[in-house]
Order: sequence, then C-alpha cells, then structure tokens
Amino acid sequence: MTIRFDGQVAIVTGAGNGLGRSHAFELAARGAKVVVNDLGASLGGEGGSLSAADKVVRDIIAKGGEAIANGANVTDKAQVDAMVAMAIQKWGRVDILVNNAGILRDKSFSNMDIENFSTVIDVHLMGAAICTKAVWGIMREQQYGRIIMTSSSSGLYGNFGQANYGAAKMGVVGLMNTLHLEGAKYNIHVNSLAPAAATRMTEDLFSAEVTDLTTVKSVTAALAYLAHKDAPSKVILCAGAGVYAATRIYETQGIYLPPKQQTPENIAENIDKILDADAQTMLAQGSEQVVRFIHKATQAQGIELENGGVQ
Repeated sequence: MTIRFDGQVAIVTGAGNGLGRSHAFELAARGAKVVVNDLGASLGGEGGSLSAADKVVRDIIAKGGEAIANGANVTDKAQVDAMVAMAIQKWGRVDILVNNAGILRDKSFSNMDIENFSTVIDVHLMGAAICTKAVWGIMREQQYGRIIMTSSSSGLYGNFGQANYGAAKMGVVGLMNTLHLEGAKYNIHVNSLAPAAATRMTEDLFSAEVTDLTTVKSVTAALAYLAHKDAPSKVILCAGAGVYAATRIYETQGIYLPPKQQTPENIAENIDKILDADAQTMLAQGSEQVVRFIHKATQAQGIELENGGVQ
C-alpha cells in the first residue's frame, strides 16, 4: 500500500520550522494541498512573522506541490476561522488538520508564574481546540476528516520543569478521547502523535549523536500514517529515532469493599490488589467505568438490576 493524499487539503499549524515543516513537506510530497500555518514567533511565543511559512510554501511549490502560507495565531478564534475560510475558498474542503503549533516556557512549578502556565495551556490545548472547532463542521458535512493532536512524553509521563507543557500535552489526549467518540459516525478519526525529535524545543537537551538519530523525518512518517484514510482512531502513537510505539490507558480490575469496609485503612491494606495489573482492561469511554463499578458492586452483593441499572 502506498499512502497518498491526492485531492485532499491539509492544515498544519506551527509548520514554519521543525516537525511542522517536515509534516507539511511530507503531506505535500504525497499529493496534499497544504495550508502552512506559522505565527513566526520565538520558542517562547513572542513576536511574529510570516517569513518562515512563506519559505516552506516556496519550497513546496518549487517541488511541484501546492501550498499557501498563513500567519494565524492558533489562540485567536477569528484568525483561525479566517485561515480555514481561506482554505475553503482556495480548495473547497479541509480533510486533514495537524495541531502541531506550540511553545515552551520551562521552569520548576515553584518558580513558574501562573501567566506562563496559562499561556502554554492556551497555545497547545486551547489552540488545538480552536483549530479543531473551526474545521469540525466542515468535516462532519463532508463525512470525512483526519485530526492529529500533538502530545508528548512530558504529558504522558511527566518531565521536570514542564508542569505547564505536560498539562497541555495530556489535555490534548483527553480532547482526542472525546472527539473520537463524537466524530465516529461522521468518519472523523482523531489521534495523537507523541514525538521525540531534534527541534528548536530540544536543541539544548540532545548531544550531536542523539540529534543525528532523532530526525524529524522519522516522526513525520508516523504523522503521515495517522493522517491517512485508513488510519485508526483514538491512538497515541509515539515516534522517535526510528522507533514506533503506542501509549495506551488501562484500568486495573480493582476490588470491591462492602459499605462498612469502605475506609482509607482498608484501601491501604488492599492497595497491592488494587494496583495489580493482571486482567487490566482498556475502556472505550468513561461511562464504561461506571457500569463496570456498578456490576462489580452488585455482583458482590447478589443484587440483580434490570438492564444493568442503566436507564
């Protein structure tokens, strides 16, 4: 199977440099018409210029592709709506949205101003929500869409000094989980990419040898897969240095405690059983947890509920 995007339109945010630039090039090389969005700000989100996006567009066109530049700030709904309208006016549809734009303002939580916490949340999480909302109605109407959030190991597992970034990057996973459910009947698939790559965000962290391994191209291969028509949905695909893995959220079977035993002391006494990973399961949606808990409790008490107690 050859993955192609002929006739499709993609919007890639933060596409002037690094991963976004690589994503835009790859999608264009495989036939997509690309809106190259980049505010042109510094790593911390200050300033702005269209020069980076313009250069990416020129390079795509020079290689025979189609692209237009856009400098919308992903936190500004009016600017994002205008960007999407530009794509519709130019090409008539939007098939792929890559929520890649982001900034870093790292500090330990004790030294972090709440304004810097909020700003990072705004760009990564609210920016993804605003851009997704702007294309959601279009994708529903055309009965097709592929949306990719950009998560991170900082959100999935935590990294010192990145409370703001980590919270945002786990937040987009929660957004993905619900949009996967709401988009399913409209053939809108929503996934998350968790990259490990040498970019402006990591240049002070990696040695030259590691930088040579952690290419943006290796991550972009995963992005192109998630953007394809045959991609799954609700997957957190991790990619870096040519390694591809998935992060999945499981819930242990847990235990049941009768009413008189529902105390913190008994939880402490049984914590090993609660944490036991044997027979842990993945849940399709949050309501499954409630149903599972009720079933476990009623089974222990010998209670039979009509329709499992669900109205």
